[in-house]
Amino acid sequence: MSTPTITLRDAPPRVAWALEQAGVHPLLARLYAARGVRAADELDDGLARLLAPTELRGADTAAALLADTIAAGRRICVVADYDCDGATACAVALRGLALLGAARETLGYVVPDRAVHGYGLTPAIVDLALAQRPHLLLTVDNGIASLAGVAHARARGLAVLITDHHLPALIDDQVVLPDADVIVNPNQPDCRFASKNLAGVGVVFYVLLALRSELRRRGAFTAENQPRLDALLDLVALGTVADVVKLDANNRRLVAQGLKRIRAGRMQAGVAALFAAAARDVRRASGFDFGFALGPRINAAGRLSDMTLGIECLLTDDAGRAAELAKTLDAINRERRDVEAGMREQAEAMLEMLMPEGEPPPALAIFDPEFHEGVVGIVASRLKDRVHRPTFVFALGQDGLLKGSGRSIPGFHLRDALDLVSKRHPGVLQKFGGHAMAAGCTLAEEDFDTFDEAFQRVAREWLDLATLSRQLLSDGPLPVEYFNPETVQSLDAQVWGQAFDPPLFSDRVEIVSQRLVGEKHLKLTVKHGGTVREAIWFHRVEPLPDRVMLAYRLSLDEFNGRMRVQMVVEGVSA
Repeated sequence: MSTPTITLRDAPPRVAWALEQAGVHPLLARLYAARGVRAADELDDGLARLLAPTELRGADTAAALLADTIAAGRRICVVADYDCDGATACAVALRGLALLGAARETLGYVVPDRAVHGYGLTPAIVDLALAQRPHLLLTVDNGIASLAGVAHARARGLAVLITDHHLPALIDDQVVLPDADVIVNPNQPDCRFASKNLAGVGVVFYVLLALRSELRRRGAFTAENQPRLDALLDLVALGTVADVVKLDANNRRLVAQGLKRIRAGRMQAGVAALFAAAARDVRRASGFDFGFALGPRINAAGRLSDMTLGIECLLTDDAGRAAELAKTLDAINRERRDVEAGMREQAEAMLEMLMPEGEPPPALAIFDPEFHEGVVGIVASRLKDRVHRPTFVFALGQDGLLKGSGRSIPGFHLRDALDLVSKRHPGVLQKFGGHAMAAGCTLAEEDFDTFDEAFQRVAREWLDLATLSRQLLSDGPLPVEYFNPETVQSLDAQVWGQAFDPPLFSDRVEIVSQRLVGEKHLKLTVKHGGTVREAIWFHRVEPLPDRVMLAYRLSLDEFNGRMRVQMVVEGVSA
């Protein structure tokens, strides 16, 4: 792994003081100030503080279309995506539409098979949906770039409502939108919605809020007896964290509300079953559980099997059925880990060949015919973390084309890099799309070398030494009085995630002892602030010098019925 530079975050003292004066705990005030919070009201996670649906372009038109469709008793088919955001968005759409009066027999869904159909609303998925005889196709977490799929659906006489959060297609540097009846996407042109970071599940939740307002206006119910859509916030929170979107103030409110309900025991049967399968305590539910326990189990279905399993787990109200599905998802996730471990070992061996002198190239593109298409994104993420370089990993798809998934580093916009490769080498990229930090593409095997060279050229042009240096942003030393279980529990209760990073502290320590556990983790005893403490560095086998600057987060380790604070090491410097 590349050696990081530990850099202190800037926590403006006046802001931290003002937050303290407003009643925020001193440690939290410092952490929040360092993450851009400027006033205590930004920490208010009440539902009343959510941005209004009226600001989301197309939401009112979408609400009218859905209200008309429900009133006429016409069929609606939700077109889902095969990741956790898509699965939760599908469950939110179907549950929400039923709450708002749609007859269950008029609701259905389809979800692409990653290996067979590829991503999004393709003509093949439209044909699959036609078997349900729908009047309206409602996409969730996809559709904004589905020009051919929408055209195919319209030609078959279907109405199309797109809800998505991805970036629109660019053709000759111009944004091109599909010819849908309605598009709801905070990232479409001329949308004034203040948060551009809604996940797919967040977008469809906002459409349901708009639909409820429309139905209230039509007299279907009043503000007093309207359906409670906040019952869906456990799913919204799960999909938001699992999709690694930026946790701006609005997203943090959505996640906080979902966590509050889960901790109080109010959640879908499938969410409860997934917590049980992952051996996580719902009373102490956190964003970490979404990102590293529940999310991967749902995602595993889309990677190695059929995302229908994940969606059905989130849709069922039968606790026994949910438990069965959660156990199946847990087994698939174990299989995913095995597949990933084999691919990762193979990819790292290939990586060593690409860096004979120990220095990686400016960008990585790796392909092996034995790689599994469903796991390339995870392996790309692991390699990116190891060498701090933009990375694509490719597998051979069932159609004979290479399917690549990429992960990037701060300062290198991956989707824009693909766009430049496409312009310089027309026809090499048969399909591409994504975000700044994650993207996908499709190309012919014979074009792999051309892509590799072109991708590296863009990286050489765009990346400087500062960007290529891995940084760990630290919140500085942790005062010894906060080194206790109560502090850890308080920190765990907050909402942390992408662009609102969990606390990472750094202190100079003396290494008292170190040994390997499980053959791949470094177990440490360190002297910190005059006290001997326990620490662990996962996936690290190289020993440390006697004195180091340790960058660490805090976790609670239960031993013999007692809670102990443990330092989980993220990096060191001399």
